Amino acid sequence: MKRLTLQLLACAALSPGWLLPSASQAADKLPVVTSFSILGDLVQAVGGDRVQVTTLVGPDADAHEFEPTPAHAKAILKSRLFVINGLNFEPWASKLAKSAAYKGNTLVASQGISVRQLPAKPGHAHADTDPHAWQDPRNAVLYVKNIAKSLSSLDPEGTSSYQKNSEAYIKELEALDAFAQTQFAPLNPRQRQVITSHDAFGYFAARYQIRFLAPQGVSSEGEPSAKEVSQLIRQIQRDKIKAVFVENMTNPKLLAQISRDTGVTLGPKLYVDALSGPTEPGNTYLKMMRYNVTQLAAGMRLN
Repeated sequence: MKRLTLQLLACAALSPGWLLPSASQAADKLPVVTSFSILGDLVQAVGGDRVQVTTLVGPDADAHEFEPTPAHAKAILKSRLFVINGLNFEPWASKLAKSAAYKGNTLVASQGISVRQLPAKPGHAHADTDPHAWQDPRNAVLYVKNIAKSLSSLDPEGTSSYQKNSEAYIKELEALDAFAQTQFAPLNPRQRQVITSHDAFGYFAARYQIRFLAPQGVSSEGEPSAKEVSQLIRQIQRDKIKAVFVENMTNPKLLAQISRDTGVTLGPKLYVDALSGPTEPGNTYLKMMRYNVTQLAAGMRLN
């Protein structure tokens, strides 16, 4: 991450405020900054019209490769709450807050979840933890509860509103989980195999007993070796895996090569580390998850 110096922050004060709401918009709202688009959607769902949400890493953008700018520092300084995923998903976040001399509250939305442990792999920033906890709707319930609690502590007058919104949203998360279970129930164990761009579906896989194989590891920053790609191609051919998907914030070239080498047609792109743009089917967390479930189930039925 490019270091934010005092000089850079001084420039931020003069930079365009495209990340920030106007004074009239934000006058009576709690200003909240979230690290990436999925968290932004969850905070908006719980906060409703009592919050003004600014998201640093937007739709279809990769939080792994994000580099903050002066405008991002300015957004942090104007907020009262900074919401991050934690679990080393956005290692730049604490550096940004420190460089911006941020004095507000920070919420680690993933606190309290049962963390998936991974074998350490050279070159991967996540070390031995999988940060993609939101891929299990039951973890999203904890995210929502943490958000409601944090918003209530900063805005006690809004407690009843945050509680009502969070309870309604949790019911939708429970319905999402039931929908996923129903979609995957007819599939036998051999069918439950999927190839994706990078391994971001660990929590999803554990919840719904699906095996995800990826040429990249948990982080989208690394590149797989030729040996790893060859092993994956052999497995696709051996197990006759037809469910091959690329993700919205990753480069599709590698999977396209694998698709050509195996004769398998790439399925529709999935939304994993970021929401889609407003005109695409993954523009909220609930839509994203239902879309992914539907596409994955359809792909696995071909296995």
